[in-house]
Amino acid sequence: MADAVLVYLRQSLPQEIAALTEPYITKLEHGDYEGLLRDADAQALFGQQPGSNSEDAAPDAFPSWNDYVFHRLGTLLSDRRLEKQSVFFCIGYAALLAFLQSNVTGPPLPFDVAELLLPQDVSKNAGRTRSLRKSMLESLGMDGIAAYSLTPNVELLCLADAIFTCPPILKNIKAARWAKVRAQFMQQRLLSEVSSTLQSVIFEDLGMLNEELLGNTELVSEGSMQAEYVLETAVIHLHHGLDKLAKGDLQKAKEIRQFDFALTGLLGKRTKFQQTDISQLVVLARSHASGETVQNGAVADPDKGDKNHDTVPANRALDDDTLLESISFAPTKESLAGFVPSDSLSTSLSTLDPANQPQLKPLDSTILLDLASSITNTSPQDGLTREETLPYATRVLEGGSSNWQVYTQALLVRSRVEGYRSRTVERGLLQLQALVDQVIAETGGAQPTGGQSNGWGSSSFLPMAKESESAPAQDRLRYIFQLGSPTRWELEAELASRWVSLGGLRSALDIYERLEMWAEAALCWAATEREDQARRIVRRQLYQASDGRTGNEINDDETWYGPPRDPQPLDAPRLYCILGDIDHSVEMYEKAWEVSGQRYARAQRSLGRHFFAAKDYVKAAGAYSKSLKANQLNHSSWFALGCALLELEQYEKAAAAFSRCVQLDETDAEAWSNLAAALLRKEPEEAKGTNGQEDIATPEERERPLPSLQNNRLDALQALKRAATLKHDSFRIWENVLIVSASLSPPDYTSILAAQKKIIDLRGKTDGEKCIDYEILDLLLQHAIASNDRFDPEQPGLPRMVVKSVDQDVVPLITGSARLWRLVSRLALWRNKPSLALDAEEKAWRVVTSQPGWDTDAEGRWDEVVEATVRLCDSYESLGPKERTEGMGAGELVAKDWKFKARTAIRGILGRGKDSWEGTKGWDRLKDVMEGLRN
Repeated sequence: MADAVLVYLRQSLPQEIAALTEPYITKLEHGDYEGLLRDADAQALFGQQPGSNSEDAAPDAFPSWNDYVFHRLGTLLSDRRLEKQSVFFCIGYAALLAFLQSNVTGPPLPFDVAELLLPQDVSKNAGRTRSLRKSMLESLGMDGIAAYSLTPNVELLCLADAIFTCPPILKNIKAARWAKVRAQFMQQRLLSEVSSTLQSVIFEDLGMLNEELLGNTELVSEGSMQAEYVLETAVIHLHHGLDKLAKGDLQKAKEIRQFDFALTGLLGKRTKFQQTDISQLVVLARSHASGETVQNGAVADPDKGDKNHDTVPANRALDDDTLLESISFAPTKESLAGFVPSDSLSTSLSTLDPANQPQLKPLDSTILLDLASSITNTSPQDGLTREETLPYATRVLEGGSSNWQVYTQALLVRSRVEGYRSRTVERGLLQLQALVDQVIAETGGAQPTGGQSNGWGSSSFLPMAKESESAPAQDRLRYIFQLGSPTRWELEAELASRWVSLGGLRSALDIYERLEMWAEAALCWAATEREDQARRIVRRQLYQASDGRTGNEINDDETWYGPPRDPQPLDAPRLYCILGDIDHSVEMYEKAWEVSGQRYARAQRSLGRHFFAAKDYVKAAGAYSKSLKANQLNHSSWFALGCALLELEQYEKAAAAFSRCVQLDETDAEAWSNLAAALLRKEPEEAKGTNGQEDIATPEERERPLPSLQNNRLDALQALKRAATLKHDSFRIWENVLIVSASLSPPDYTSILAAQKKIIDLRGKTDGEKCIDYEILDLLLQHAIASNDRFDPEQPGLPRMVVKSVDQDVVPLITGSARLWRLVSRLALWRNKPSLALDAEEKAWRVVTSQPGWDTDAEGRWDEVVEATVRLCDSYESLGPKERTEGMGAGELVAKDWKFKARTAIRGILGRGKDSWEGTKGWDRLKDVMEGLRN
C-alpha cells in the first residue's frame, strides 16, 4: 500500500483532478523525486526557466530564498487552478522525502540539490551557496534555538515548508495539512531543544487532522491510513515528552489494526549452562489475518503493495560464552501450562510457538517499536525497564521484517537496551557502530550546509555493508514518519554518548568535533571534570583569540578571551548558557538572553536556577516568569516558579503555577502536593474587603471556616489524593491527606481512616505507635461512636471499618502510649466488650507506672501516676462486676476480685512513693480511694 498521505491525496481530490495528478503521485510512489523537481512547473517555481525570473521576482529582492519561493508560488497559482495546486503539492512532498532520504535513510540522492533548486549564479559559487544555506538554517531556528549547523540539503526542507504553508494549497489540498505537520515536525527535530512555538503550531494542525481523519465517518479507509496517522501522532507525542498521550495513540493503533500481542512470561533457558527452565519475558504477537494471501508458503504483506524484500541490515551475532543467542523455550504446551494462566492469552497467541513466530506486518512491528520507546521514556532507567523493553525489539528481529527501515529501527532499539548490560554491551556498541557506518555510507552523497564534504567522513573498524543489506529509497521512507528514526548526526551523537559511558572519551570527542557539535563536546569534557577544556571549546566558538591573532598563528594553549565574533554562531545562545554553567556566571546567561532577542527560554531558566540556589526568590521568580513568556509549555519552569512563589508567600500565584504544572503533566505527584500546599495557604476571598483589606471581624468569626477557605481545603484534599495515588509510597503526602481531611468541616472521615491506615503500612515497622496521630484518631472514634448508640458488627459502613482498623493496625503498634490504650478502652466499651476495655485500662496504667523516675522526680509526674491509678480503680469498680460478652468465659464476671486488684494497685504505688510524696495532695487522694474500697 502507498504512503498514507498519497492515499489521502487520491481520495480527497476530485476525480478529474486526481486523474491529472496521477503521473506525479506515481513518481512519488516510485521514489523519482528528481523527476518531480526537474518538472517544468518546478523549474518555473525555482526561476530556472528562461524568462521566468522577472524583475519584480528576482531572488535578491527578498529577505530569504524561502520568501522568494513563496512569492513565486503565489504568482504561479494566481489562476487558482486546483490541478496546479495538486502538482505543486507533489513537488513539495518530493522535496520533503528527498530531504529525509539525504539526512535519515539514504541512499544518496542521484542529483545535485543546489544545482537543481538554487539560481545558477548561486549554485555555481560555493561561497554564495554556503551563505544562502546558512541563511536558510537561520530561518529554521525558533525561539532562539538553532537548527543543526551542518544539515545537508536544507533547501529541500525550506521548499517543502514554503509549499505546504501556501494558503491556496493548504486550503484546497486536504493532504497538505498532514504534509505540513510532517515538515514542521522535521524542523522541530533539527533543533537542539523543543520549540514551544513549533509545538503549538504542530498540535493545532493535529487537532484539525484528528477531526478530519478520525472523526469523519465518510472518509474511505483502506485499512492502514488511520493507523499510520495515529502512529505518527504517537511519535510526535514521544518527542515532546507526552508519554501518556503516546501510549493512548499506540493503543488506538492496535485497535484499528486488530493487532494481537502480549508481553508475558514463558519457561525457557537464557544461558548455555542453565539446567532448569525459568520464566523469561517474551512478546507473543500475530498480525491480523485480514487481507493476507499465501505465496509459496509465505504470507504476503498487503501493507507494502508489492513483493517482500529480503534485504535487511546486518544483525550482529552475540558471540557470548555464557548467554544464548536467543531464549531456548521449553515445549510450547509445557511452557504455557507452567507459567501463564490459560485465560490470560487469546486463542491466536496461545497457539504460537514462541521460538518460531510468524513475520509481522511492518505497521504492527512499528507499534511494538514505538511502544518500546514509550516504556523507556516513561519509566526510570533501571534494569527492570530495559528487561521490559528488550522483548519488543527481539520479537521484531526474530520474526523478521519485510521492511528495511523497520528492521533497522529494531536493531537500534535493541542496541540501546543492550548497551547497559555487561554481557551484551559489546554487541550493543558494535551494532550501533554498524548502523552509524551504514547510514553514513548510505547518505554519503549528502553535502553539509557549509558545503564542506570532508567533515562527514567516518573511520570504522567494521566492514562496509553489502549490497544485499541495502534497499531502495521508497522502501526505506515508507514508514519513516511512524518510526521517528534519528538523523545521521543524531545517530552518531548517540554513538559518541555510548563511547563516553564506556570511557572512550577520545572516540566520543572525535565524533563531536567532526560533526561540529561543540556544545556536546564541551559537555563531554565537563562531565569528566575538565572544565578548562570545556571552557576553551565554547569560548573558541564565541570569541576571537586573546591577542588578536588568526589562522596558523594561534597557539594550542589559546584561551579565547578576545572580542566576540561577528557574526555570532547560530547556536550562540546555547553556547553562552553552557559557558554560564561552567563558570556559574550570571553575565553569560544574560548574554544568551540578549543575543537570542529575548527568545531563548533556557537562558532565563538557568538564571532562575542560579537565583533559587542563592535563595533570592524574587529574582528567581522573575527569571522563570520571563522564560515562560518565551516557552509556556515548559513543565519544569512552571514547577520552579511555583516553588519560588511559595517561598515568597504569594500563594494565589503559586497555586496558578502548579495548576499549569498538572495541566502539562498530570502524573507529577510533587506538583499536585505543592498545589495543595498553595491552596491551603491561599487567602480566602471573604477575608478581603472591597479595597483588598481584611474586614473587621470578631475573633469568634475569624475562627469559623469561611466558605472559600472550606473550598480551598476541599480542592487541596483532592490534589493531595491525586498526589498520593501517583506516589503512594510517600508517607509525607499521606500525612498531609490525614491532616487536611481532619481540618474540613465536617471532617472527611473516610479519607482520615484510609490515610492513617496507609501511614501505618508505610511507617509502622520503623516508627511504631509514633506514626499514629492521637488527636485525629480520637476525632475519628468520637464520630464512629456518636453515629451509632450500639455497635453492630454485621452492619457495613465506617464504624465497622474503624473497629477493624483499630484491632488490626493500631493495637499491634501500641507499646508506650497510655492515651492510645484509653482510646482502645473507650472503643471496647462502645462495642460492649467490658473485659477488653478493662484490659486496655490496665495496660494504660502499666505504661504510666513503668516510666522511671516518677517516685523521685517532680511532683507533676507523681500526680500523673496518681491520676492513672485512680482511673484504673474507677475502671475496676465500673467494669469488674459486669458479665463478659466475649471469649470462652462469656457470662462470667469480668473481674470477681476487682476490689483486691484495685487495693493492690494502690498499695504498690503508695509503697514506691512513700519516701518522696507522703503528705502531698496526690498521696491523700490515693488514701481516700483506698479507704473507699475498704468500706
